Amino acid sequence: MNILIWLVVGGVIGWIASLIVGTDAQQGVLLNVIVGIVGALIGGWLISPMIGAGTINEGAFNLASLGVSLAGAVILLVIVNLIRRATARG
Repeated sequence: MNILIWLVVGGVIGWIASLIVGTDAQQGVLLNVIVGIVGALIGGWLISPMIGAGTINEGAFNLASLGVSLAGAVILLVIVNLIRRATARG
């Protein structure tokens, strides 16, 4: 049951992050889930130590963990967009 919740929450976080960054039209459901889960890993690695909150990957399900996971997903999408633009120019 935890895996199902993890996938659903990861998908929602990935979708919200794609709306914030403006890449929603380019992503499908599977990519939203991947972005949410990988974003939670990035958020846990970069942001979590600074504020002391967990992520959805660690089983924490509260507002702070959702915020950390969302911030990590936004960071991931911004980096991917920067790489896409750099390769399109070059």
